[in-house]
Amino acid sequence: MEMRQKGTLKSSQIQGHEWTFLSNHLHVLLCLFRDPEMRLRDVAQLVKITERAVQGIVLDLEEAGVLRRIKQGRRNRYEIHVDRMLRHPLEEHVPIGKLLELLR
Repeated sequence: MEMRQKGTLKSSQIQGHEWTFLSNHLHVLLCLFRDPEMRLRDVAQLVKITERAVQGIVLDLEEAGVLRRIKQGRRNRYEIHVDRMLRHPLEEHVPIGKLLELLR
């Protein structure tokens, strides 16, 4: 294991791994929670993934009943069902809205 001075590397850079504590699904959902009219191109730039990946995540969230896409002319608006529960057994008792409010 290499020696480092405390505080010289971000925790996400340790041993060359790039990771965060939150999933891309949550990052996309958080962007749309903060701005329901945000373009998916802009979401992709913020989350640092491709626009195609964002489209797939939005489709996942729609299929799970977490997100609803509302067509407004040439644009979309996204409605988040904040009363839906998180999906993992460790936090399935927590509504999505509670997590989103915490991260707002």
